[in-house]
Amino acid sequence: MVPAPYKPEFSKLVCFGLSTVRAHPSSRTGATSLPLALSKLGHMLNAPRSSLWILLVLALTPALAERVVVPLDGQWQIADSLAPDAIPTQFDRVVPVPGLANLAQPAFEDIDRFDSRELIWNLVRRGELPKDALTRAVGIPRQKRNYLWYRRTFTVPLRRERAILKIGKAQFGTAVWLNGRKIGEYLGCFTASYFDVTSAVDWESTNTLLVRVGAHPAALPPWAPAGTDFEKRKWTPGVYDRVELWLTDPPIIEWVQVAPRLNRSSVLVQVQLSNPGAARTATLTHRVLEWDSQQPVAQSPPLLLHLAADERRQVTVEIPIPRPRLWSPESPFLYVLETSTGGDTVRTRFGMREFRFDTTTRRAYLNGRVYFLRGSNITLHRFFEDPLCKNLPWRRDWVRKLLGDIPKQLHWNAFRFCIGPVPDFWLDIADEVGLLIQNEFFMWTGRNGFHEEWSTEELIQQYSDWVRDNWNHPSVVIWDASNETWAPVFNEHIIPRIRHLDLSNRPWENGYNLPHGLDDPVEDHPYLFSSWQSEREPRFHPVDLERSTGGKTTNAGHPTGHATIINEYGWLWLNRDGTPTVLTTEVYRRLVGERATPALRFSTQAYYLAGLTEYWRAHRNAAGVLHFVYLTSSYPGAFTSDHFVNVESLELQPDFLDYVGQAFRPLGVYLNFWQPQVQPAAWRRFSVMMVNDLDERVEGSLVLELQTKSDGRVLARAQRPFQLAPLGQHTYELVLEIPTIEQETQCILAARALPHQPPHLGPTTSRRWVTITDTAR
Repeated sequence: MVPAPYKPEFSKLVCFGLSTVRAHPSSRTGATSLPLALSKLGHMLNAPRSSLWILLVLALTPALAERVVVPLDGQWQIADSLAPDAIPTQFDRVVPVPGLANLAQPAFEDIDRFDSRELIWNLVRRGELPKDALTRAVGIPRQKRNYLWYRRTFTVPLRRERAILKIGKAQFGTAVWLNGRKIGEYLGCFTASYFDVTSAVDWESTNTLLVRVGAHPAALPPWAPAGTDFEKRKWTPGVYDRVELWLTDPPIIEWVQVAPRLNRSSVLVQVQLSNPGAARTATLTHRVLEWDSQQPVAQSPPLLLHLAADERRQVTVEIPIPRPRLWSPESPFLYVLETSTGGDTVRTRFGMREFRFDTTTRRAYLNGRVYFLRGSNITLHRFFEDPLCKNLPWRRDWVRKLLGDIPKQLHWNAFRFCIGPVPDFWLDIADEVGLLIQNEFFMWTGRNGFHEEWSTEELIQQYSDWVRDNWNHPSVVIWDASNETWAPVFNEHIIPRIRHLDLSNRPWENGYNLPHGLDDPVEDHPYLFSSWQSEREPRFHPVDLERSTGGKTTNAGHPTGHATIINEYGWLWLNRDGTPTVLTTEVYRRLVGERATPALRFSTQAYYLAGLTEYWRAHRNAAGVLHFVYLTSSYPGAFTSDHFVNVESLELQPDFLDYVGQAFRPLGVYLNFWQPQVQPAAWRRFSVMMVNDLDERVEGSLVLELQTKSDGRVLARAQRPFQLAPLGQHTYELVLEIPTIEQETQCILAARALPHQPPHLGPTTSRRWVTITDTAR
């Protein structure tokens, strides 16, 4: 195995610069250090180092305990090679960091062309490739390079005892050289890597940093996971998260973990310290502040530590939090923990929240109360394939709208970050806007055994790193080991070795495997419309829903009676231009015909997605309902797609926004009627299922109307009061007289809940398309 680099897991939010310099809360990132500001000024003005450094040293004198963070993001030079040790002599391209290598200018030819074995297997199964195309190798590169080399220069603002380089995330594999000296390598593609570069730093002059990444997954050894996806056609390398240099003094804070204990109004804080060099005595302190106001809340007594030379030690303390404000999607209140050793200081943001599932009730619990998850999925690494992706995932305004503004409009409180991680600041934003995240490792191997050559120890190391990277985010509430993967190694080795690391004891979801923990959930993917691809009957028909109860399917960890999250359903994808995707061509041919307009396909998609959402929610067999998929790639040949008509401005398709937005309202309404036709001059009884996701009583009027589709004219109407207990559900029956008609009439049958208590809750509508026709005539 390749020797691991220096690998501390530092906290996600660090204090930049002097303790006397505070950022305004609207900055959302912490204070910018005066030394760093002076350093930037020096670069911009090309001022003499001596004059700026004098000011800098004076500024730093009273606060040497602070960790100084030197950001290395921005434009880097980039070049490629075939051999792993062939350092290029010319760098004639530039590329943004963080970002992907397909953003390089001038562009690299075929930069993301790589056929994974999972994609090849899928195309063989679909008859698009011959059987002899199958391979047991990781995949087949379709480009003339194996490695990419990133280069930039930097200077350091002052000398400290230690210099640590952090590379947030890079694929595929990372190796680092500083000033011509190789520092180390790291094989992970989804987690941060850390390199102690102290011995190679030039403290007085310019430093040259080289970062080598694999140009495709096959650049990694076959026993190291590089991500697996049966439907991903492009694999783009790059440094896709922040790069920073940390300057500090021992004892070094390698990582901090903050675990709320709501029953004791406290937080359990665990710190890992390292003491490179001689033995020393240090004082460990903790202070808790409100994140927005920076008002002090609590602190722990100073702890005197005697550390031996080169000792690494974990220290755990519990800090009472008086009258804590709980974190939730409705109130995402955040705190900051300041941790200091006298040589190093770290700021760690956290929220007071606890999340779990219960197998007895098959429910999710947030802060001790039943909580129903409503939301969708983001497959960011598939969006990387999208021709319009460009730099969008690294634009903070775009991500804040994606995760904040639109989900609130759609009444979503949860996402699964599916088959691939996101940059760190995405989770920072999720913490701030209030989202519950099912965080999924990049693994989807089905039942094919494509994982069998992977090193168990390497998997354990990478999953451990992944947990430590994310354990302080209150938004991260579920560890998702894999997507649709059956692999005994998870229950036998990986999860048992890792889950104790998380002091918050988050639940684990385990793909096609049975649950590991007694209260772990399972995911279910009831793709009812997938049967419409087949020429054979019986196929699913929406009218079947009238006689169904929404139970868990076998496209899940099975058999088990644990709590279920439905985090994929539909099989109704359309490209952004309204054409079917690879997986839905036959579905739409049978649903609306080959000559259907994009407008008809879009409205049909929204109609059935909304109906299925209502159905799964109404039967209350799932603790969460998360639609697939909110953001992914869209291009000719894509297997799935999202619902944006303009992904750059994040404009959603209007029918989706209308129908699916109603289906996810906290007050859920499901009209259990799917007959395509009704006869005139007849009385008919209709069942309306209602659910209340709120922790308060809801009362109002339930109205059932039959309206003409063309002009909205009301042909029949019934009304009755309704009331729902907190988190409750009930079914009501209403009777309509279908009127006599002169000609066949297309109508909308709409069940509408009009709540008057609580007053802030808006109406919810469930709609069915139906034709009044006298079939006997």
